[in-house]
Amino acid sequence: MKFLDQAKVHLQAGSGGDGCMSFRREKHVPRGGPDGGDGGRGGDVVAVCVESLNTLIDFRYQQHFRAKRGDHGMGKNRTGGRGADAVLEVPRGTQILDDEGALLADMTEPGRRLVLLKGGRGGRGNTHFRSSTNRAPREWEHGEPGAEMSVWLRLKLIADAGLVGLPNAGKSTFLASVTRARPDIADYPFTTTNPVLGVVQTDGDPFVIADIPGLIAGAHDGHGMGDRFLGHVERCAVLLHLVDATQEDVAQAWRTVRDEIAAYGHGLADKPELVALNKVDALTPEAVAEQRAALREACGRDVIGMSGVSGAGVRDALLAVRQHVEALWAHEAAQREPEPFHP
Repeated sequence: MKFLDQAKVHLQAGSGGDGCMSFRREKHVPRGGPDGGDGGRGGDVVAVCVESLNTLIDFRYQQHFRAKRGDHGMGKNRTGGRGADAVLEVPRGTQILDDEGALLADMTEPGRRLVLLKGGRGGRGNTHFRSSTNRAPREWEHGEPGAEMSVWLRLKLIADAGLVGLPNAGKSTFLASVTRARPDIADYPFTTTNPVLGVVQTDGDPFVIADIPGLIAGAHDGHGMGDRFLGHVERCAVLLHLVDATQEDVAQAWRTVRDEIAAYGHGLADKPELVALNKVDALTPEAVAEQRAALREACGRDVIGMSGVSGAGVRDALLAVRQHVEALWAHEAAQREPEPFHP
């Protein structure tokens, strides 16, 4: 399945049905009076958060969503039927924004329904216009037209931890070694072109880790689509920053990614970060010690030495990630209000 994380769609609510002009006609009732029914209300445009989806690819092939018009009113004071709703099924983590970029909704809870546009009101039939001076009104109303708007759908994946680093830092290899995800792996930069999710099975509950394509200088301005990729790790509890040990200047490699994260904003720079020197199996122990010391001096924290290929240090990295993830879970559980008791 192709991955698509941004789409623009045009929405139109259903127009209301027209009111009816009708008069009661029965045997022996020469002046039955008006009995025109009201038009039905137009259908709404509704967004629904669906757990089973993880891409916006469906919106590449359908960009227009129109709810049905309400049925017209009928004689004998019969009201027209309501128009059918137009339903947008969006993946968990989808943000809905208006044309100017203002956030309308953040669909993070499966099953959540949000009415984006309400259908037009149905027109009144001539029954409503009867009065003491007008016993046979020939007035009725057209239904209200349905409202229209365009919105942007922007998917930000929901994962517990995120992998960041320069291209070819070994993020995909690490993800493949700790999950059942099968991202493309090759010995050249930008092998990963779309975010990939994987489930890590360790002691306790499993957690989700996201691998985004490698970042380059200027990523926060959209270079290499980095601004969109960084959005997929906004919701993570912790970032695991992988640095290629075979690079000449590992400190500069770390700074490049950190500068882009800081420039991107949205609170991403404030998230906990674990730094791992990857591909240590390709160097001698002495060279690994030198690179770790240089990286430790640059980032000001302990550096995990690991290799996604050989598995060295991988468990230590996962345990460190898990500590932050569990801390977030505990915080979220404490924030939830207890459900009211219903006997």
